[in-house]
Amino acid sequence: MAQQHEIRLAWETFLLKGQAPQGISQSIASSWERSRTLGVAVEREEAPLAGEPEVFRRRSQNAMLLTAARPALQRSSLFLAEASSMMVLSDPGGFIIETAGDPRIVDQGRRNHLEVGGNWEEGAIGTNAIGTALAEGRTVRILGAEHFCEDVQRWACAATPVHYPGDGELLGVVDISGPAGTFNPQSLALAVAISREMEASLDRALKLEHDVLWRYFVSKRSIWLSEEMLLVDSRGSLVHTTQKALRTLDGSQPKTLPDAVRAVVRTMPETRWADGFRQQFPNANLEVVKNEGQAIGCVVVLHRSRSRLPAPALRIASNPSVGFDQILGDSAAIQEARERARKLAANTLSILIEGETGVGKELFARAIKGAGPNAEGPFVPVNCGGIPHDLIASELFGYAKGAFTGADEHGRAGKIEKASGGVLCLDEIGEMPLDLQAYLLRVLEDRMVYRIGEHEGRTVDIQILSMTNRSLGAEMEAGRFRRDLYHRIAGARVRIPPLRERGDDILLLAELFATAAADKLGRVPVTFSTDAAALMMAYRWPGNVRELRNVVETTVALVEAGLIEADDLPDEVRTPTPGSDRSNDEQPPPVAGDLREAERQAILAQVRDCDGNLTQAARRLGIARSTLYLRLAKYGRRPALTS
Repeated sequence: MAQQHEIRLAWETFLLKGQAPQGISQSIASSWERSRTLGVAVEREEAPLAGEPEVFRRRSQNAMLLTAARPALQRSSLFLAEASSMMVLSDPGGFIIETAGDPRIVDQGRRNHLEVGGNWEEGAIGTNAIGTALAEGRTVRILGAEHFCEDVQRWACAATPVHYPGDGELLGVVDISGPAGTFNPQSLALAVAISREMEASLDRALKLEHDVLWRYFVSKRSIWLSEEMLLVDSRGSLVHTTQKALRTLDGSQPKTLPDAVRAVVRTMPETRWADGFRQQFPNANLEVVKNEGQAIGCVVVLHRSRSRLPAPALRIASNPSVGFDQILGDSAAIQEARERARKLAANTLSILIEGETGVGKELFARAIKGAGPNAEGPFVPVNCGGIPHDLIASELFGYAKGAFTGADEHGRAGKIEKASGGVLCLDEIGEMPLDLQAYLLRVLEDRMVYRIGEHEGRTVDIQILSMTNRSLGAEMEAGRFRRDLYHRIAGARVRIPPLRERGDDILLLAELFATAAADKLGRVPVTFSTDAAALMMAYRWPGNVRELRNVVETTVALVEAGLIEADDLPDEVRTPTPGSDRSNDEQPPPVAGDLREAERQAILAQVRDCDGNLTQAARRLGIARSTLYLRLAKYGRRPALTS
């Protein structure tokens, strides 16, 4: 308390004489000087407080920061409740976008607008931990009388900046605040620990994003071998440039290129990235890379010749027509699902499509739409789990003109409104935040959507197709999914079987994927040895059809011969982890001598008579094609597979 008394006297001296006396830290003295120069009145009791539209805009702009802070915010509600403190998260402008902690302290913060919407930069409220940490770019602690404004001196705060791991850009500030008389000295260490935790979370997300971008880049490099390419992430940072990429840019210098790329990605929505890049580089072509429906970056192709621009110029918003005949497979399981979906498609029921990740739920959804009354209308997919929580409301419902600073001057229709006259496809509906489920339910009941900032509804005519890889029954029991919404979206249900339940469809699809991959690479047709086929049949394919396609396309790209052997397959297929079911098609117990040899001769004879057509041979033998592959592998025969 004695030290606070001395600081208070120094503060009063500064106000009278305009210069801080000896004994005051240079940091505090400099901040007081900045506060006075900026015209902050010491009598100011509260920070400026923004309205709801501005809060919405700021939170939307900083969705990535909020996501990284969410675990710490949730913990703060528990461990700060007994410490008479609160955690405050601000954006780079000192604007508070979230608070958590002791409810009593959070409530006390409203007196000075230390709450969501408050602006705590130094120019708004003088010396304080948030504003001073931003002004000096470092960790600071401001205790009691060190604050510039008198009424704010009842607080003690510790704050530290949060930086993006990729480029070091300032993202915001983590602050721990509480009453000056009970402030914990460990609050500074806590703020630093939370900041490091957030930066580590962002770093993991960045590495995952870059990994997906790299894999996409490598897959496309073979198509544009003669072209130069840029790989750009979701923040406009250059992840990679090919050797001569910079030389192909008309008049651009290496130092200006990153700024030009960043300007496009940072200032434009993903749907306009292509236009933005062509304004910068007229001979450029672009493909947006998405992960689970969310844009994570793009590949920019810098064509050597400006006289041609290969189609497609932009491949980010396709709405292909899909028929049930494009859902391939002969197994009873897929035929049953296909026929059920075909019958349901004749009306406009809300249909819930259930199945594991990678089974082809969206393919079914598009086929249902293509065979239904809304076939000519739009198909609008929404990834309920891929859109940040703070953006999903505006994505679904849209917003009115002037709803918030920076909004489109004409307003913007949401996904629901855009789907009117067609189909709204809600992917991973089980991941929709609980608080938004009530709004969606109201839209489905009233067929009326209200844009953010508007008071008059707009009528919509939509069919709802929902998809999930979760058990919504379990989600309802856990209180994470509304029962009334479930009955709205599940007028009918279609279950898509996992690949492991589809028997010979595994090889049918593998052969089709292999043929398409070879054709795309300009290679001769590629087939599978019986050993490779047996391994593929025995593997459980946890990633389902999507995993099968990835494995086949990768393997085709790597093999040089026209035959894929067992050793060419990835390790996980050749040596599955313990617990994987490799016994579904186990060979029957061996039989003795002549009988076993007779079986072998009969099988090989049928294969010869059918000219190696294993499907036809299996039919003649009255056994599954998968069983025939296993028998041939046991006999050491490795003919190429034919249909």
